[in-house]
Amino acid sequence: MTAEPPDPDPRRTPDLDPGGGVPPGSTPPDSAQTSGLSHPQPMPSKAMPVLWLVLTGVLVLMVAGLVIALAVGWLRI
Repeated sequence: MTAEPPDPDPRRTPDLDPGGGVPPGSTPPDSAQTSGLSHPQPMPSKAMPVLWLVLTGVLVLMVAGLVIALAVGWLRI
């Protein structure tokens, strides 16, 4: 035995006008719906972007200090 398709045959649906419309006061037949979220999405943490900004800033300052130290002559590589 095969399962019925999720959408009923329009030729056998009561109160269905030609072209697929329904008269006022009637509701269209039910069919499966798979859209939408099953639950609210969690809010992303704000700590990680701040951490990456701080780490990037520290790295930039370290590289700038190395370049300045090389330019002044404090380091010889």
